[in-house]
Amino acid sequence: MKVLSIASEVFPLVKTGGLADVVGALPLAMAPLGIEMGTFLPGYPAVLDKLRKRKVVYAYPDLQGGPASIVAGSASGLNLLVLEAPHLFNRPGGPYGDATGADWPDNWRRFAAFCQAGSNIAGGAVPGYRPDLVHAHDWQAAMTLAYMRYGGVERTPKVMTVHNLAFQGQFGASIFGELGLPAEAMSVDGVEYYGGVGFLKAGLQAAWAITTVSPTYAQEIRTAEFGMGLDGLINMRAADLVGIVNGIDTEIWDPATDELLAAKFSAKSLKGRLANKRAVEERFGLDRDEGPLFTVVSRLTWQKGMDILVSLLDPLVATGARLAVLGSGDRALEGALLAAAARHRGRIGVVIGYDEGLSHLIQGGADAILVPSRFEPCGLTQLYGLRYGCVPVVARTGGLADTVIDANEAAVSAGVATGFQFAPSNGDAFAHAIRRAVAAYAAKPVWTALQKQGMKADVSWQKSAARYADLYRTLIAAGHSA
Repeated sequence: MKVLSIASEVFPLVKTGGLADVVGALPLAMAPLGIEMGTFLPGYPAVLDKLRKRKVVYAYPDLQGGPASIVAGSASGLNLLVLEAPHLFNRPGGPYGDATGADWPDNWRRFAAFCQAGSNIAGGAVPGYRPDLVHAHDWQAAMTLAYMRYGGVERTPKVMTVHNLAFQGQFGASIFGELGLPAEAMSVDGVEYYGGVGFLKAGLQAAWAITTVSPTYAQEIRTAEFGMGLDGLINMRAADLVGIVNGIDTEIWDPATDELLAAKFSAKSLKGRLANKRAVEERFGLDRDEGPLFTVVSRLTWQKGMDILVSLLDPLVATGARLAVLGSGDRALEGALLAAAARHRGRIGVVIGYDEGLSHLIQGGADAILVPSRFEPCGLTQLYGLRYGCVPVVARTGGLADTVIDANEAAVSAGVATGFQFAPSNGDAFAHAIRRAVAAYAAKPVWTALQKQGMKADVSWQKSAARYADLYRTLIAAGHSA
């Protein structure tokens, strides 16, 4: 079975968040199930620089304003197709914006071109390759399915995965004439969305199946509270909606073999965690003491509940806990965290930015990871936390609710608890969860049991990959019988 995965980022080549981790891990997880998954990416410099065995397999004299080509190659164990279009992707900064974080004003054109090329690949443009199914991820890839729908590739099954419904790719109606779609596509059952063009909406409309990255999030986005204006369409497609929780790459994330740690450890022996804890304390300028060390590894945004965290920093320190924060995002939140670190020297440490190696060390050394998200389609940091004995303290939403078992009295007695959940996502509930965690940490046998039970949790891709494989086979069979 040949599956074409289309996405705007993939770990370890280019990453801004969990999307890249998922897209990078899926091909490796699907291979043992008899599924050959190729990945189609934009030709950012970081991708092209690492591409090996490069071969141009299709050329465009003009694609959205300049010459372009589809290049086949490999990198980091992945079979790749890459859209090399220097006028669209050869830029400094990130995948979606400049060095200041401002979105590129022509993002609609960049990803329309990317999706046009994706549709061409699906239609057999690359000699000797035609996928049995196309799997698009998030708004940047979603228009591929619309181009397929209106471009004669309708009989190829199409899956649309929503990693975060908040990011939709909405643009003004004025761009429609440059998209290369027929006039009938600018309709409510096509790409039109509230008078403009909706990239994600178009993908949801054209997909044969819609997946989200956790079962709870699949239900949440059917409500007005979490549906972000798309709940009506999603409810219309409810029969085609499925939630499949993400996994993580358990070879990269393995505390028994992780070279990024100060000391390795396993569920059988947690002794090595102390050396990692000391390394985290040193890196963040924190005091050494017997209290719990909490951490946050996150984008610093409203969605992630970071404003709630900021409001609780003084009470958190008052419990005797310390906090190490790694992340970047909203400038006001960054400033508030840095101010708190200055106010509580030795108790709060903040590193603005993202560092993959440091994130491994933090998971291996901190006692608990705080994830107070207002909504969270899946979340990966809590999965890394479980894997590394860094006990998750999470809001009861989306994938957080699906992957962490609350340490209530019954769950602790039964020996199945893996962390702490709280609801609703507000300061009072979060503060109560922090106090519960501090109390559990003081009861060492209880805390150790939480750590070891979490480390036993199956956070791999094995079960999730099997569910994707079943979905693919069902859709391909339906396509053959159509």
